[in-house]
Amino acid sequence: MAARNAFYAQSGGVTSVINASACGVIETARAHPDRIGRVYAGRNGIIGALQEDLIDTSLESADAISALRHTPSGAFGSCRYKLKGLDTHKAQYERLIEVFKAHDIGYFFYNGGGDSADTCLKVSQLSSALGYPITAVHVPKTVDNDLPVTDCCPGFGSVAKYIATSVKEASFDVASMARTSTKIFVIEVMGRHAGWIAAAGGLASSADCPLPIVILFPEVPFDEAGFLSQVDEMVKRHGYCSIVVSEGVQDKEGKFLSDQGLTDAFGHAQLGGVAPLIANLCREKLGHKYHWAVADYLQRAARHIASRTDVEQAYAVGRAAVELALSGRNSVMPTIVRKSDQPYAWEIGVAELKDVANVEKKMPGSFISDDGFGITEACRRYLEPLISGEDYPPYRNGLPDYVRLRNIAVDKKLAEEFHI
Repeated sequence: MAARNAFYAQSGGVTSVINASACGVIETARAHPDRIGRVYAGRNGIIGALQEDLIDTSLESADAISALRHTPSGAFGSCRYKLKGLDTHKAQYERLIEVFKAHDIGYFFYNGGGDSADTCLKVSQLSSALGYPITAVHVPKTVDNDLPVTDCCPGFGSVAKYIATSVKEASFDVASMARTSTKIFVIEVMGRHAGWIAAAGGLASSADCPLPIVILFPEVPFDEAGFLSQVDEMVKRHGYCSIVVSEGVQDKEGKFLSDQGLTDAFGHAQLGGVAPLIANLCREKLGHKYHWAVADYLQRAARHIASRTDVEQAYAVGRAAVELALSGRNSVMPTIVRKSDQPYAWEIGVAELKDVANVEKKMPGSFISDDGFGITEACRRYLEPLISGEDYPPYRNGLPDYVRLRNIAVDKKLAEEFHI
């Protein structure tokens, strides 16, 4: 069988380890030159395929590709663009086939979250729906940790480590100032419907270093009176309190506290600004001075404090995606399968994309404390291995030494432009 080229792209919000998955895909593909010719990366995700804006990764050195493993964010650019249904937007799929044919692309690797899994699922159906032979495998990624089937999602462990560290350090700061100044610190973290990242803030407190932390989860309807009572008790007992609030916290009617009335390209509510809302509530109702922060891009770009477990898993799913494709598997996603908590052990599994696309995995009730403001020991056992280990990038002149690829474009073969 003649070697065919592969398409790889990154989609959705990037992470500190998504490039480790890219490294896994490209290095594994290079190890099979008899089956895979070149790996073309889509510039800015699936848009790169639709607009024939491809990057020839074969022109990058082995050292540059290897350096992706310790470089954060999306090396090839990402996008928030979801393919519509084949029945209503057939032209999109015909365009993909035109581009794939022009560049002899027979493998499709899409690196992203739930919406990206949906895109990959639709591409995987090109063979049966429109007669174009292609093997499509989804490479999991999301800081939100909300993909189903897989035990955890590459990208999450490093965000969890960053948030747990930040909450711990900020709590030490507030404790120092609480006698005469700030008594409340609020940090807003990502998580539209699932509170996994917020839960990681609970790791800052431990048996040997207990800290007063209140967590607001999207899974628990916001109860103002109960929340204020919890914070008031913490301040009276400890002199201060740290609050971790998920951007997706909702009231009892299901409305986001931070809903700006806007939506992103996937149609999701554009959230942000819940931290000052919660901080002001503490000042107005309890009279405490506060400081607040929004982790925002910092939490998902912090490669300098990435979890070694997360880096290893991100690379492993990239490698496994290529191996699955070469074995003839289509419309699947490599998963992380937990074998044990202590000692922590995991292996690669596989899931059908139809069971992954557009399905959100929320925090189970058993992971949230009875009062709704903390994590349980079961949650701690789940989270701790995921933030385990350090995998520092190389440093130069006191700063992380990250790679910037040349990203040389592939010559276009199609005259017609495609507008999205």
